[in-house]
Amino acid sequence: MHKPCRLCLGMASANSSWSEENFSCCICLDVLSSPVTTPCGHNFCRTCITRHWDEQDRYKCPVCNKLFDTRPDLRINILLSEMVERFGTSVRVKEQPCVEQGEVPCDVCTGTLLKAVKSCLVCLMSFCQTHLEPHQRVSVLKKHRLVEPMDRLEDRLCKKHDRLLELFCKNEQVYVCQFCRETDHKFHPVVPLKEEYDVKTAQLGKIEAEVQQMIQERKIKVKEIRDTVNRSKADADREIADGEQILTTLMRCIKKCQDDLNRMIKKRLKSTEKQAEDLITELEQEIEDLTNRSSEVKQLSHTKDHLHFLQAFRTLKNPPHTRDWTTVEVRPPSYVGTFMRSLDQLEQKLSREMKKLHDELKKVQQYEVDVILDPDTAHPLLILSEDGKQVHLGSVAEDLRDNPKRFTQYIFVLTRQSFTSGRFYFEVQVKDKIQWFLGVARESINRIDETNWTPETGYWTIGYGKNGLSFHNNPSVGLRRRAELTKVGVFVDYDQGLVSFYDVEARVHLYSATGCTFSEPLYPILNPGLFNCEGINSAPLIISPVNQQTRTFV
Repeated sequence: MHKPCRLCLGMASANSSWSEENFSCCICLDVLSSPVTTPCGHNFCRTCITRHWDEQDRYKCPVCNKLFDTRPDLRINILLSEMVERFGTSVRVKEQPCVEQGEVPCDVCTGTLLKAVKSCLVCLMSFCQTHLEPHQRVSVLKKHRLVEPMDRLEDRLCKKHDRLLELFCKNEQVYVCQFCRETDHKFHPVVPLKEEYDVKTAQLGKIEAEVQQMIQERKIKVKEIRDTVNRSKADADREIADGEQILTTLMRCIKKCQDDLNRMIKKRLKSTEKQAEDLITELEQEIEDLTNRSSEVKQLSHTKDHLHFLQAFRTLKNPPHTRDWTTVEVRPPSYVGTFMRSLDQLEQKLSREMKKLHDELKKVQQYEVDVILDPDTAHPLLILSEDGKQVHLGSVAEDLRDNPKRFTQYIFVLTRQSFTSGRFYFEVQVKDKIQWFLGVARESINRIDETNWTPETGYWTIGYGKNGLSFHNNPSVGLRRRAELTKVGVFVDYDQGLVSFYDVEARVHLYSATGCTFSEPLYPILNPGLFNCEGINSAPLIISPVNQQTRTFV
């Protein structure tokens, strides 16, 4: 019967009682690779012990610290090599997770990096479960401070004292170690990092809320801009369609005018040609008759027989009837003024078509807003109706309490409503008044001191007085009225910087201020005029609804 050799018995024994730790290199803590034995009997990976001694000035065993005078000859441990080969698997890889993105890797692992389970603040290294084992077994290493895995441990050390940064100085807003606290920051308020962390974490909520609010504000602004672009596109499409319709109509009118002009001229020419042809036909007939008589006369003149001559002369036909052509003439038709009359007709027709197809006032009236006069802004001489729609000049200034919103130099009044974007339109009745002013003004206008009512000072207004109708500027712009002005429409496009005024009854554009720059709220503004002698300017200014009868002032 075969008896097992001592090697087989040893391997069998190792199989049953040894753990894989018995086959690990104490330098790399991994399973022995090409194991060699030192004279003192300890085993290492050939590469590990060779590199270890290459970096040392003296040769000693990493386990028992036995010092060798000369570098020992390393011998292959055949038995151990076979046993390691039998066990085969790596201790550090077995049942341990590999490091993933965002996790701290083990600083000792070679090849496949494993996830660190602890970091040593003394060694300044992070270890997986296998490489952490010496810190759990060796008494000296057990004294090291282990913490949850941290990356970049070197950045967590005080550059001055080489100690862990565990504290926070509130005065200088820096991270310090215990030595710093006892020296440079001795009299500063210093707190643990955890405490400052909690404070800052609490602040994060407020910061996040502010950031979210800013995000929402910007999203709203993005929506406003997109809405503006969409409105602009819709307006552009509408203008293009209206323009095409108008131009098509205009071209049709012009073509008809041209055809009518040509037809009229050709008709006159044809009439002249017919008259001339009739006259020529008549003349040619007379010429033929006269030619025949001339032939008879010539033939008779050659007769020598006296009797025959006299007999033939008696039978000579009477002269043909002819017209006195000295007063007859063909007058060419006169075309003077024909083209101008045609143009006048064309202008009238185009005017009708333009008014029908392109009523600008009708377009802006769709932006009507309901505004009410604000008594807190009214000059003490002004009297407002209860509904806030009418204002006229009183004879005695009311005793009103001071209000920074109130006009005290000029008799203006603003509306309660203001506008900071988009378009708006309102109408004001100015019937039976000899002086008035109205328009829009920005919020920051000077309400106490004397000032010019110009766009530079924040006013965009037109007014009527003894010098007629004008837009207030420097200098003022005189405006032409086609008829008595009874109602004025005011249209503002805040974003486009446009203020336009209209004669509502005549449906005529009066004036537009373009290229305006608006950066603050705009208010409709009214002034019923100072002249109220014997009631001749007592009629109120009335904010009127579009296309509705204005109410009587009470």
